[in-house]
Amino acid sequence: MKYGYTPKGTCSRYIEFELEDGIVHNVAFTGGCNGNLKSIGRLVEGMKANDVIEQLQGVDCAGRGTSCGDQLARALTAAMEADAKNAEANDAE
Repeated sequence: MKYGYTPKGTCSRYIEFELEDGIVHNVAFTGGCNGNLKSIGRLVEGMKANDVIEQLQGVDCAGRGTSCGDQLARALTAAMEADAKNAEANDAE
């Protein structure tokens, strides 16, 4: 499933990614440090979302208290929570 997330406190303005069975695909950032963010997308391609979250959560950029990587971790967490809620709702039907 395709997701979008608006990061807070970073140079990037938007993150798009796909999450299929807990695996991350096609991460793309809008704005921010183009080369670095393309690199993040390539590095996390095909990884388990939980592994990406574990590695990137809490990374700080220039004392901002967050970073584009941290925001990706937050986006993945939100997507996984939404998927879990949807699965629960479907099971209840």
